[in-house]
Amino acid sequence: MSLTVYPAIDMRGGKCVRLLQGDYDQETIYGDSPFGMCERFAAEGAEWIHMVDLDGAKEGMRVNDRFVIEAAKKLNVKIQIGGGIRSEEDILHYLENGIERVIIGSIAVSKPDFALAMIKKYGVKIAVGIDAKNGYVATHGWLDTSQLKAVELGKRFADAGAGTFIFTDIATDGTLAGPNIDAVCEMAEVTGKNVIASGGVSKLADLKEIASRGISGAIVGKALYENRFSLKEALEEVGS
Repeated sequence: MSLTVYPAIDMRGGKCVRLLQGDYDQETIYGDSPFGMCERFAAEGAEWIHMVDLDGAKEGMRVNDRFVIEAAKKLNVKIQIGGGIRSEEDILHYLENGIERVIIGSIAVSKPDFALAMIKKYGVKIAVGIDAKNGYVATHGWLDTSQLKAVELGKRFADAGAGTFIFTDIATDGTLAGPNIDAVCEMAEVTGKNVIASGGVSKLADLKEIASRGISGAIVGKALYENRFSLKEALEEVGS
């Protein structure tokens, strides 16, 4: 079964960065140009690019959106964006500027009725981002942990019509220690929907295992930036 590989571009202060386990104090800068990084991934054959506005996630407002829109308008690639999306205006700002999919995360917990309304209104253009810490949902740039279990939140939104989930296990994110595939599979089983795995991918074998378990996609960040393998190699190995 083919796997959609989503190269990740996390933006902070207008630069491409990676955080260790979501810790803003453990940041590594990998590039000065988010658009330049998008160009690189597009040239290597990316169908999708996963972009995150880390400043936006922390501040609760769009901060690095200009880089996302520039890539959507100038490159032949689909983009999904998360971070700082708190209103329908934010969602429309991206969709009307060529973004393929908008990820809602923190508001799925803080404003569930609003999130459900957006899912019903915009359908496949909305993905639900669920970030988990020890099985519980983390919000607001992973600075807060709720009392809600990740799989319970997934089930709630799947029942309401959400079709795509992005599941991140914070314990593995940025560690290159391998993804928590069992947790991703549990989310897929509970929701019965497309689940994109995020966090921990370090080698091509991780992607092959994710694909073999029937997961629809995987987000890859640090492994690409540290040249563990190239996006081209990943696409050749597992599909799309």
